[in-house]
Amino acid sequence: MNDSSHSYNYPSEVSGSIAQNDPISYRLAAAAISANKPDLVWLQHEFGIFGGRAGCHILKLLDRVSVPVAVTLHSVLSNPDSDQRRVTDALLKRCAIVMVMAEAAKQILIDTYRCDPAKICVIPHGIPDRPFTATAPMKERFGWKNRKVIMTFGLLSPGKGIETVILALPALTQRFPEALYVVLGATHPHCISQNGETYRDSLKAMADDLGVSNNVEWIDGFCDTEQLLDYLSAADIYATPYLNPAQVTSGTLAYAVGLGKPVVSTPYVHAIELLAGGHGHLIDFGDSKGFANAIIDLLEDEVGLMDLRKRTYALSRSMIWPRFSEAAMARFQEGIPPSVVPTTPIRPVPIPETLPFEAVIRHSNFTGILQHSRFGVPDRRHGYCIDDNARALILACRSHADIIQRDRWMAVYASFVDHAWNPQACRFRNFMGFDGQWLEDIGSNDSNGRAIWALGIAAASAPIDGVRDWAQNLFGDAIDHLAGIDSPRAKAFKILGSVAVQNSLPEHPELLSYIVEWGELLVQLYRDTQRDDWRWFEPVLAYDNARISEALIRSGILLRREDFVQIGLASLEWLNEIQTSSKGTFSAIGSDSFNRPFAEPLPHDQQPVEAAAMVDACDAAFIATGEPVWQDRALNAYRWFLGKNEHGLPVGNAETGACFDALTPTGVNLNQGAESLLAFHLATISIQPHVRR
Repeated sequence: MNDSSHSYNYPSEVSGSIAQNDPISYRLAAAAISANKPDLVWLQHEFGIFGGRAGCHILKLLDRVSVPVAVTLHSVLSNPDSDQRRVTDALLKRCAIVMVMAEAAKQILIDTYRCDPAKICVIPHGIPDRPFTATAPMKERFGWKNRKVIMTFGLLSPGKGIETVILALPALTQRFPEALYVVLGATHPHCISQNGETYRDSLKAMADDLGVSNNVEWIDGFCDTEQLLDYLSAADIYATPYLNPAQVTSGTLAYAVGLGKPVVSTPYVHAIELLAGGHGHLIDFGDSKGFANAIIDLLEDEVGLMDLRKRTYALSRSMIWPRFSEAAMARFQEGIPPSVVPTTPIRPVPIPETLPFEAVIRHSNFTGILQHSRFGVPDRRHGYCIDDNARALILACRSHADIIQRDRWMAVYASFVDHAWNPQACRFRNFMGFDGQWLEDIGSNDSNGRAIWALGIAAASAPIDGVRDWAQNLFGDAIDHLAGIDSPRAKAFKILGSVAVQNSLPEHPELLSYIVEWGELLVQLYRDTQRDDWRWFEPVLAYDNARISEALIRSGILLRREDFVQIGLASLEWLNEIQTSSKGTFSAIGSDSFNRPFAEPLPHDQQPVEAAAMVDACDAAFIATGEPVWQDRALNAYRWFLGKNEHGLPVGNAETGACFDALTPTGVNLNQGAESLLAFHLATISIQPHVRR
């Protein structure tokens, strides 16, 4: 993990890294992991390591690997805040194996998080394997000869309770003037970023005020493992005065026990379990007098101190790293659960002739079609957008549904598009809240292009005279104002709408000039950007990609421009290549791929609009060439909806007309928004001429 803007000089074993606060970095890491085809992903989880609220970015990685996941939870919170609870619940749901380092942590997972006990295993914190040694040689090495050394190590922060031991020093030094409290470790980076060295400085001031400054040594810095163990070997007693009773794991405590150090500790969860049976002294939180008395008692009884050292060392032998590894591997080898993704193909589903228009109606009200859903229920919180209502208008113009239903809802979607036009700004708005209030004055370039596309289709083929007349009028008003919109997809959408109008109403010479202008701009983009391995209009892939190729092909047919057709076909050929899996199934460019210059496409999350766009583009290619291979490719893309995809899972439901939002690494996204629903319905209409029944 690279925190903030820092990266590190990792050893050769590290094959990749993640930028803590960059969500895309987690997705790229998931792709790199998946490329290695692992049996298992083993996550070490601690709050504060990963980016996002409560470290939620790590879920973006886990959701994009399809193999089982094991997690070691270094913190298990009994009273999490809402974000911590959400992340922990998601981890427990995603992970097949959950490792903790204390029985109390297991019980918290069961009682608080309702985790399946069968998932959970308890493996104590691992420790290095070092021989039992005397303290004197290491004391001399560090300049502590003849000192009674009490040590605490770890990143310094207020929760460590260091002040408890400092307040104990006056009593301790009265009995043992040579006592030395060594505080080893840098200040926690989060404390540094928020408060600098305020905590360390306050502790030093406290030692000055108590007159024990000469009995405290501050070692401010990070140590490698061998150096750390050397320091620990010099300690007579190890102190963990932590203030959090719920702390279920302490690596510092485990390391100290591993070297046979007598421990004086507050009674947090890990200490209670590890020091049970007389393997240490537990003192109440903040009880400086208790710490002083316990340390004095240990130092006064040299025989008892040595006996405790030996018993503690013997206790730790089951925790050394080889034993830890054996325990973990034994748990893995009990049986890694099979992937949640089925590996056997589903039963082939015939291509439906029509889909129930009721599925679209269920997602609509008399304002328009709602954008999103929670599972199969329309989600009012996200309101409406012109993108989806434009698609719905196109569907209503092309659908063979019951005439009364179709015409009734066509008017609703047309009304939304009409209301979206902002005559003052001469642009379409896009987003509307559920309360009917527009959330912007001007929508994106692509949403304006989609509105023109829908108007063009309605102007050419709306089955209601009034809707057709309205569309022709608004198309004529808007097209000149939107002519200069320059994003590649907006150009493609404008071309598709304009070609529809021109094919139906050929008395528009000015419209022809627009189609020529936009087509030539796309051709120039292609020629400027293409490389041997990248035959596309931009250095990145984005959304609705095949629409650009389709627009060039359809405009080339209309204009008899062979250059338009050939570049449309060449780009579509390349797009089809990178969207075909090794098994020959359609594999839509995932949203993880968007906006990554000249990068190999990533497969997740696959969106239904990509499959629908490919069906339409292949239809255009077949019209242009008459080559049956384009029909085959259209059918291949359509069958992605029906389960001919890398997971063998249907994305669309031919019986209900519903459609899931995406194909993810672990299955389908169970939400069923308008964009996906309309993509399935439009693709079903487009594929009909190519079905060999």
